[in-house]
Amino acid sequence: MRHLLSTRDLSREDAITLLDTAGQMAATQEREVRKLPTLRGKTVVNLFFEDSTRTRISFEAAAKRLSADVINFSAKGSSVSKGESLKDTALTLQAMGADAVVVRHWASGAAYQLAHGGWLHGSVLNAGDGTHQHPTQALLDAFTMRRHLVSDPTGADLAGLTVAIVGDVLHSRVARSNVYLLHTLGARVVLVAPPTLVPVGIEPWPCTLVHTLDEALETHEIDALMMLRVQRERMTGGGFFPSPGEYTRLYGLDADRMSRLPDHGIVMHPGPMNRGLEISAEAADSSRSVIVEQVANGVAVRMAALYLLLAGEEGAS
Repeated sequence: MRHLLSTRDLSREDAITLLDTAGQMAATQEREVRKLPTLRGKTVVNLFFEDSTRTRISFEAAAKRLSADVINFSAKGSSVSKGESLKDTALTLQAMGADAVVVRHWASGAAYQLAHGGWLHGSVLNAGDGTHQHPTQALLDAFTMRRHLVSDPTGADLAGLTVAIVGDVLHSRVARSNVYLLHTLGARVVLVAPPTLVPVGIEPWPCTLVHTLDEALETHEIDALMMLRVQRERMTGGGFFPSPGEYTRLYGLDADRMSRLPDHGIVMHPGPMNRGLEISAEAADSSRSVIVEQVANGVAVRMAALYLLLAGEEGAS
């Protein structure tokens, strides 16, 4: 594996290797000295064309804990067209000797273009491209589910689990990434969204679609309930739902809906949350919520991805 661009590219074996490696990385982070020498001498560039706090910091922490040199390159606001901007920036990074580029871009397909444009010799990790993919988010979600819902997570997939992904599926690269990764790992996926927030061409996706959260809770035993952020900044033109109050009434997670989960069921959210819109404060802060843990697990998963792409077996210690 040279790049990490999409969960659709991952075989079951690839995904389990990443999750197993993340488990090993997480164990090292419980030590007094958390830094590993694995990527000493390597250079990782964070190239962000969109604002991000947790993803950028998570990748930066992951690279530094593996002893890599990190360069943060904020390209947000560039007026150059996508192709020229990516090409010119990639050639600059290549001249700097970048071994890996972590890229977030507003355009779907930008990470693929960067990886296969012939401009870079290093690895490309997709940290989110438009509404397309966000593979490390899906991997950290699967890692979190594994820890809570699989009795023996070592080497195990997620077979037999049912995961509901609720809300703004149309604009969500997290939903797309999770649908395919969870399917690869054997889980059943239920998407819950109003018809106006369902992507065109969803029929081939390996999932079941329902249109209200109550219907999902009544017809499925849900092991993990993943609430998506309502991405109002992408909703140009309006008309996606009548009002915030109506959206919350049909799709919001509150204490009553949370109580209908099985005893072992967990609540997830990729963040940042719109408290009071897609999730209540009570649900977000409950004992069922693993939202803060998802952030912590993101560092271990991104350490695993960087390790496997840049060191692999040679870097084992």
